[in-house]
Amino acid sequence: MAVREVFDALLDLVLPQRCAGCGAGGSRWCRRCVAVLASAARVPLGRTSPDPQPPGFPVAAAAARYEGAVRGALLAHKERGRLGLVRPLAAALAAAVRTLDPPPGVLLVPVPSDPGTVRARGHDHARRLARSTARRLRRCGVAARTADVLVPARVVADQSGLDARARAANLAGALRCRRRLDGCVVVVVDDVVTSGATLAEAARALAAAGGVVHGAATVAATSRRPPVVASRLLRPAAPGPSCAGAGTAARRGGDPPVGPRGGGLPSDTSAR
Repeated sequence: MAVREVFDALLDLVLPQRCAGCGAGGSRWCRRCVAVLASAARVPLGRTSPDPQPPGFPVAAAAARYEGAVRGALLAHKERGRLGLVRPLAAALAAAVRTLDPPPGVLLVPVPSDPGTVRARGHDHARRLARSTARRLRRCGVAARTADVLVPARVVADQSGLDARARAANLAGALRCRRRLDGCVVVVVDDVVTSGATLAEAARALAAAGGVVHGAATVAATSRRPPVVASRLLRPAAPGPSCAGAGTAARRGGDPPVGPRGGGLPSDTSAR
């Protein structure tokens, strides 16, 4: 049993616990919600696109709809520091990435959070999720690494309450890439897609730095419209440890940098 699992079990004995997914008492993560995320990892939602679609929105895929247990788990991980949820969430995100058929050596680029928000939360949920997803993909036979190369270029207004057009205008030019990515194949990764403005801006910034944007993947998508491609079973993984399900522990360790189609990414110490 992992240290995190032991810690959660001790908390269950000492403090009243409620499931992060559904709020049911008696467990920090109930069996029913475990099954929901495991199902998303086995049979992801597939290709998604917001409606209206913002200019520059990349080909995108999600593992599940942003509702129920998935929504609860994402909020608990991001806002309440339930770090033990990163593994099942990463399994779902890895499944979404795989529906895009990424090439070997693909870079997963997380959408950055505002530095002040990261400090307030006490952790960087996007970076942790991206790294765990890359490890999961490697266990499934997909050569993937992370590159924390996107950074805020300016202050943006709170997105809450903005419609799709206002969100796109608010985020235009909001991100920049701190390293050149000439020829590197990248997939933008995030926890949820709503209007699509954030993913479109991330894709623009990466392309401006020379990156080849293969697509974007998220754990969840809001139900603004049905998926444009029906869900499908993932192809069998390459020989090695099982990649099915959301409960398998990921290998620990950092992600070394890679570059164009698996080559080097010189002087980019932020790539992992």
